[in-house]
Formats: sequence, C-alpha cells, structure tokens
Amino acid sequence: MRVGRKFDSFQGIIIVKYFGRITFMKIISVTQLTGYIKEKLESDLVLSNVWVRGEISNFKHHSSGHMYFTLKDQASALRCVMFKSRNSSLAFLPQDGMAVIARGYVTVYERDGQYQLYIEEMHRQGIGALYMAFLQLKEKLEKEGLFDQGRKRQLPAFPAKVGVVTSPTGAAVRDIITVINRRSPQVHVILVPVAVQGDEAPVQIARGIELANTIEDLDVIIVGRGGGSIEELWAFNTEMVARSIYESRVPVVSAVGHETDFTIADFVADKRAPTPSAAAETVVPDYVEIQKYVSALSQRLVSGTRNKIAVFTEKFHRVRENRVLKRPKDELYRKIQDVDYLTRRLGQSMLIQLNGKKTGLALLVSRLDDLSPLATMKRGYSICRDSRGQVIKEAKKLNAGEDIEVLLLDGSLDCRVERVKEEYYGKK
Repeated sequence: MRVGRKFDSFQGIIIVKYFGRITFMKIISVTQLTGYIKEKLESDLVLSNVWVRGEISNFKHHSSGHMYFTLKDQASALRCVMFKSRNSSLAFLPQDGMAVIARGYVTVYERDGQYQLYIEEMHRQGIGALYMAFLQLKEKLEKEGLFDQGRKRQLPAFPAKVGVVTSPTGAAVRDIITVINRRSPQVHVILVPVAVQGDEAPVQIARGIELANTIEDLDVIIVGRGGGSIEELWAFNTEMVARSIYESRVPVVSAVGHETDFTIADFVADKRAPTPSAAAETVVPDYVEIQKYVSALSQRLVSGTRNKIAVFTEKFHRVRENRVLKRPKDELYRKIQDVDYLTRRLGQSMLIQLNGKKTGLALLVSRLDDLSPLATMKRGYSICRDSRGQVIKEAKKLNAGEDIEVLLLDGSLDCRVERVKEEYYGKK
C-alpha cells in the first residue's frame, strides 16, 4: 500500500482516501470482471475475424472430436480451440511442430479466465494467398453450376478406350498404365502428353482435354498428376482447366495429388479419384475378377439348368404314368355314360312334366264341360232368345204376341208368347 492511501469499504463500495482526497469505487466480482473483458474482446472488430500464424504445440484431439492446442512463435503462445463441426473439413491432421495459419475470433474462456482463439478454419502455412484465390474461384464456379451433381455422368462399365491427360514423364502415367494393364489388358490407353505444373500447364491441360474429345470412340478421360505442394498442383485450380472439364463431352475422372488434396478440377469432374492409381481402378474393371464372376454365374447357370431338367424329367415320368395318358378313351367313355344318364333323366323328367300337364288339362276340360250351356241343356233345359238374338233371362222383359226362339239340345223352336206369368225361382 502506498503511503498516504487508506481503504474503507461499505456495502459494495470502496472508499479510497489519498492525501485528503476521497474516491468512491465499486467492488465487482471475478466473474463480473471476466465477463467485462469478454464483452470488450468480442466487440472488437479486429478480434472478431483474425488470421494468426504460428506453430502447433500441445496438440490434443479429444474423444468428443474437439481439438485443443497452442499456437506459438518465438516470443508468445496463444491457446486455441477448434470444435468438431469446424475441424471435420480439415484437409490435414494437425501435429505438434506444424506451421499453420488459422482464422477465428478471440474471446475469454470464463472458467479459466484465459483468452483463446476459437478457430473456424486452418491451413498449413504457405498456402494463404493461393488458398484465398482457390476459395474465390470455387465460390464463383459453384454459383455458375459447374459443380452440380445433377450434371455429372455415369462412367462406362466396360470402357474399351481410355484417354490420359497428364505428364508423359511423371509417376502418375506409369501408375495409371500399370493398373489398367493389370486389371483390363484389353483396354486401349491413349496418352495426351501435357505439362502439369508451371505457367504453361493450364493451357496445355485444357487443350489436352479438348484434343481427347476429338478421339473417336473414346469412353473416358483421366486428368491428373502425382502429389505435390499447392503451388505444384495449382494448374488444376485454374478456371481454364475447370471449364474445359465442364465442357468435355466425354466423362472425366480427376486424379490430382494424394488422397487429402482437393482441387477445383475434382469438384467439376464427373468422378474424383484420390490418386492416379485409384483413378485407373475406378475407370476399368478387374478382368480377373470379372472372369471369376462370369465363371461363377456360368456354374450357377449350369447347376440351375440341371436342376430344372431334373424337376421336369420327374414331372414327365409322373405324367407319363398317369391313367389319363395310358387309357385316354376311359375318360371319353365316362363322359358318354354321363351324357346317356342325363339324357334318360331328361326324358323321364319331360314325361313326368307332360303327364302332369295332361292331367291338369283334363281337369280344366272337365270343369269347362260342367260350366258349358250344352251340359245344362243335356239335363233338359233350354235357352230362349228374343228377335234380336239376346238370351232372355227374365219373363218381364217379354210381351204377349212377341216372337221368340227356343234352343234345345238337338235343335230350336220358333214360338210366340201367348201370355206372360211372372214367377221368380231364383235367389234375390
């Protein structure tokens, strides 16, 4: 404590007395102070998006997937965190002693009270400017649709002619030819020699792809080279090469660098292979494996055919022993017998029906006879009709002196009414 300074505190306020001057200051907690510093750091525009260069040390890849390490140079060290959601897209595995450049934002980890760099992207040192150019071109071509999955074509299953656009002296062409000759020796490989690095490389690669498209009956094109630094692979990150791949009428397989190397050509090509050797394996099938597969199919076909023949042979023998084939007329005779039986039943049924109808008819005739006037006349009755031929039912409808006709069973009588006597014999 300095001489002449005195401290008193009261309800969260500190009173500082210094040579007669009194100053009131608020007392805050460690958490409050840390939060204040955190807010200041996060509000700084420079610290919200900063690129930092340094060497990795104390690298730890946690089981959660997050990465914790320190970036240091000759004079200072900076604690860093790269969460799983960010480091999953890294094209390399960070290691202690590796020089990198990283982009992120600075804030305070409040529990420890230490500031940290929260990294959003990281690259090996030396590719910063080129990588920025790579990202800008990638974004441009992606917006134009050069990377669309819908436009990518299927590779032919059994190519007969393969074009290779690469350096004639590099290891890549030897690897491609070796793999193709081993897997499918009948495939014809056509080399289109080009420079794969240097100022002239983009022009030569683009022209090589155009030339390959003029080759008659070419099935697929492999474009690539062996591994190298980003500067050495840069020809495949140029717009000229990207557009030549996009405009190719023949499907293109990119094979640039090693498995972890990605170029613009990889995004445009119909298929990306991690290495030139892998490209050759992708393009042509393994002839030996195909022979084995065909042989297996042939054996299955023969075995299946034999099984089918055996099944049909057994069915044939069963059918041949069938009674229908041995005595085919038996079934015909049985059907004839059935027809005869049905015919007899039909005749009997018709006779029964006819007799029934006859009996009914006789009954109706008998009933009609009973109702017939002739039957009545046979019992001694007669029918009287007036001069108009109308049957006379009532005596009161006749007058004395009127002529009438009397019908008998065997003839008729012409009579004249002498007198009318009304007597009723029926029911009223």
